[in-house]
Formats: sequence, C-alpha cells, structure tokens
Amino acid sequence: MSFDSVFTATLAAILLTLAAHVIARVLARKLSWLPMVITALGLVLVFLFILQWDYNHYYSVAKPVFDHLLGYVTVLLAVPLAAMNFKGLPIKKLTLIVVIASMVGALLPMSLAYLLSLSHDTILAFATRSVTTPIGLSVADLIKAPLAMANLIIIVSGLLGGTLARFLFRGIDDDRAKGLALGLAAHAFGTVEAWQISHTAGRYAAFGLAVNGLVTAVWVPVFISALSG
Repeated sequence: MSFDSVFTATLAAILLTLAAHVIARVLARKLSWLPMVITALGLVLVFLFILQWDYNHYYSVAKPVFDHLLGYVTVLLAVPLAAMNFKGLPIKKLTLIVVIASMVGALLPMSLAYLLSLSHDTILAFATRSVTTPIGLSVADLIKAPLAMANLIIIVSGLLGGTLARFLFRGIDDDRAKGLALGLAAHAFGTVEAWQISHTAGRYAAFGLAVNGLVTAVWVPVFISALSG
C-alpha cells in the first residue's frame, strides 16, 4: 500500500492503531484473560498484513505522533491520582514499597546484566527498566545510556509484566495490590491492564507508575554519577 502524502499516511496510521485499540478493548471485556496490549499489537500486525502496508513505513509516520502524545498521556496520569481517596491509606508504607520497588527494579536487572558480562552501555540501559518510556528515556539520556536499548528494555518489560499479571494474580483479591504491582513492575503497559481489572486497580497503578518514575529519576542519575566518579 502506498499513500500520496505524509498527512494521508499519518492519518491512516492513527486510524489503524485506534481501530486495533478499540477492538482489543472490546475483546478484553469479553475475555478477561486476554491482555489488551498484546491483542492490540497483534491486530496492528494483522491489519498491516491485510493492507500490504510495509511496517517500516507505518512506523516512520506513526512514531512521531505517538511519541509526542506519550508525554501528554504520562502527565494525564495525574487525573486518576487526583481522584484517589488517600484518607486512611498507609502512605508511609506505600512510599516505602515504592522506594524499595524502584531500587530493586533498577539494581536487580543491572546486576544480572553485569553477571552475564553484558556491555557497560547495556548495564546502564537496564537502570531504566521499571519506569515508563518518557521518564526512562530522560533518565537514559542523563546517565549516557543508549536510548534505543533503553526504549527496547522498557517496552519488553512492560509487555511481559502486563501479559503475565493475570496469571500471577490468581488467588489475589485486593485490587489495590494488583494495581500497585502493575504500575511498579510494568509501568504504562501495566497501568493499561490495571484499568481493565477495575478503577481502583487503575488508580493504584497510576500512583505506582508516577511515584516510581519520580523516585527513579532522582536517585538513579545520582547513583550512576557516584559510581562513575
């Protein structure tokens, strides 16, 4: 498939992606075990195959738009946070959980990368594993990690976390725990899945994602700078 102009191609890419999202959302409601993000990705590939549209061309026109929107989406996570009822919540314990999760989410994959004798740049890229893409890429830029590698690690970890969550949560009935775990471990992808569970899970996932990103953006650059010094 070919398009006469960049505008037409960009509009087609947006509509195709939106259609995949809507269909995946409907399927997720009927099949609760089906991860919406994975379904949407699969549908995009199916649509591209049917339309005979080269993936590289689709990616080149869609990426600038969605990269631009991603920053706004991250900021908009403040909306569900504002709707949260913090009365009676163990804020100190939640903060401690987030701080520990932030440290484990960065130090554990970095340590495993080191034990596997991966390159220095790859080890640095793993420091961004537990935060959402806009924050992760900003942190990667500060610590001089390769942006492409950091982006790949963030996306893959989010996909894995969002996909495995439904199976790992069997026997767990507390939506607050589910949401917080998804936001901390699988950032934006996990937050999407949390909203499919319940509004409570979604708000807690947004809380975990936002606070974890803030904490990680503060301590990781300082930690890496101290190691380098």
